[in-house]
Amino acid sequence: MSSTSEVGHAKNVANLQKIIQQISTYSLYNPPIADITVASLQTLYTDANAKLTEVGEKRSANKNAVVARQTAFKNLSSTCTSIINLLEIVGIPKGTLDQARSLVQTIQGSSGKSNTPVEDGKEAPKTSSTSRQSFTSKAENFGLLLQMLSTLPAYTPNENSIKLQNLSSYHESLKSATLLVDQTESELNTKIIERDRILYAEETGVYAISLKIKKYVKSLYGVTSPEYTTVSAIEFTNRK
Repeated sequence: MSSTSEVGHAKNVANLQKIIQQISTYSLYNPPIADITVASLQTLYTDANAKLTEVGEKRSANKNAVVARQTAFKNLSSTCTSIINLLEIVGIPKGTLDQARSLVQTIQGSSGKSNTPVEDGKEAPKTSSTSRQSFTSKAENFGLLLQMLSTLPAYTPNENSIKLQNLSSYHESLKSATLLVDQTESELNTKIIERDRILYAEETGVYAISLKIKKYVKSLYGVTSPEYTTVSAIEFTNRK
């Protein structure tokens, strides 16, 4: 579902096209500044629309990465439980068992509930920093657990799912899944910055340009003219 701010960005771009179409019908429209000529406005619309598409693509990639990470970590808790259950019966020293239990408790107790993809209009690091730290912490502690297992001659499971080689591969998949979320968040943030620059830059953004268009039409036709009334009714919102 699109956020309110996302709809606002798209509406600004759609209304830019609408105001371009409207002023193109005004015979007197011949501005003395280049940034509100019809040709310049059409270029601005093309660029802004393309940037909306890029943001949407990066958001989708981030959502997919978040889902993939959730899937990768789904069996981590049960895998750790299986490891501990085996360690409890193979006769390792109590101190070593307690250390393994502590790592598993940390892994299973880390909160990974904040698994929501980045929404438009919000900073990705703020919306997912807790989640990222949790998943990174889980992977790191799982790696420490595997390091411990590699030093235990008694750890010789018959079950493929908890054999050390397979656990190492699983650990790599956890790290890769977390890295992909970080990468896609970074890419999304960059595209959001680029989009906001096109839409909201102080002098050259779509919002600022819309104000210039309306002022110019008002100067041409007058504040009570139907020409100005028509373009002034085309709404643009500034980023808050």
